[in-house]
Amino acid sequence: MTAALPSEAIAAATWDAAHGRLVATLRDLIRIPSVNPPDPAAPDGELRAARYLADRLTALGLEPEIVEPVAGRGSVHVRLRGDGTGGDPFLLLSHLDVVPAAADRWTHHPFAADIADGYIYGRGAVDMKDMVAMELGVVEQLVAEARAAGLDPARDPIPGLRRDVLFTCTADEEAGATAGARWIAEHRPDWLRAAGAVNECGGVSVTVAGRRLYPIQVAEKGFLAYRIHVRGTWGHGSMPREDNALVMAATIVDRLAAPGPVRLTPVMARFLEAAAEALGGDAATAMRRIAAGDAGADRAIDALCDPMYARALRALVRQTLSPDVIHAGVKYNVIPGDAVLEVDCRILPGTTEADMRAEVEARIGSDLLAACDIELMVYGEPVESPAEGAFYDTLVATLRDHDPDGVPLPVMAPFATDAKAAALVGTPTYGFSPLRLDPDERFLERFHGVDERVSLDALRFGLPVLYDVVRRFCA
Repeated sequence: MTAALPSEAIAAATWDAAHGRLVATLRDLIRIPSVNPPDPAAPDGELRAARYLADRLTALGLEPEIVEPVAGRGSVHVRLRGDGTGGDPFLLLSHLDVVPAAADRWTHHPFAADIADGYIYGRGAVDMKDMVAMELGVVEQLVAEARAAGLDPARDPIPGLRRDVLFTCTADEEAGATAGARWIAEHRPDWLRAAGAVNECGGVSVTVAGRRLYPIQVAEKGFLAYRIHVRGTWGHGSMPREDNALVMAATIVDRLAAPGPVRLTPVMARFLEAAAEALGGDAATAMRRIAAGDAGADRAIDALCDPMYARALRALVRQTLSPDVIHAGVKYNVIPGDAVLEVDCRILPGTTEADMRAEVEARIGSDLLAACDIELMVYGEPVESPAEGAFYDTLVATLRDHDPDGVPLPVMAPFATDAKAAALVGTPTYGFSPLRLDPDERFLERFHGVDERVSLDALRFGLPVLYDVVRRFCA
């Protein structure tokens, strides 16, 4: 884009104040332990977080709405109006719930929101209360501009906006979204229906071979989980036998856990080629070797990437199966006649549940399959949004304008987000929570991990980027 950045028309002191509010908002949200599954001692964390946001929005003069389809599980929404000439709305999408945290493993209490060494620590700092706070910061700035023009932000169009802007923050993303975004898609689809949405897990810088890449999430793998019941024969532990259900289950685990072949989707092929072009040299050679899917692809990944990124990249170039739970046995000297396995499968776009079931059966093998019953526990389809067009192009151009040395490129995520629910109402959704990170920051390890944290400088970078994306697409 050649137009000046809208954020440049705003005084530096205004952005300093906005950054201070953003930090305070994030700390407030972290201190509300909106844990999913809910803590029996505090089962209304998500609702309290939704009410906190609703109070903030009401104080701005807006008219937010909260839904609570399950007691204690609250989601909040508000709409800012454009003049109606620009088409469908822009959606700022986020979720309020967080996974549990074992406080004894952290250097800072997970719900204290301590600031140390330039970082805010706490559960939700990156997944994804930082994005909630940035999105609220954008809403605050737009409201301030309406107020400065003498307008009522609850009813009058925001100056310069041709599209409406939706702010929707949901419960229950961490457990399938049935009490959150999926419920909203069915009962309040207007909260999600938009020309495009920004969500978590993208637009965050990754430094590879000295270059700063900004992967923008345009797709995510599907998920499904199987419970495999294994039938053996009960017996006395003093006389081992081959049809020990635990031994059979162990063999199945070994077969399921083996990495499958590399299979490149168009998104990942484009990601690898774009990264190769940006990096050049040996890194480019490695990227193209991975893209070719040859026998040495995994070795090329390991040679190119830090182990943190290597795990992610290996998961993005194939289907994955992860056996994560096993139950068997009643006593040390009793051969178990029954065992149960639970396996987490992540599937690429273009793969169906029937396809994955066939792969699981093939891996189990004909010698053991007759002793197994396979039960589908949960399923979510892969989703993909276009890596071209006005919405995506706005994300790319705005990142480039804020960081001319950065390289935006499309990518797929190995995990699930509320994009699956937005897809149900036809909204293309992009992982775009813009953060410019220190090259040594272990960002991917912060998700669901110990000492989850986000840097103050990264938040300072991200807020005007997100504002400019909204302003440009809605102008």
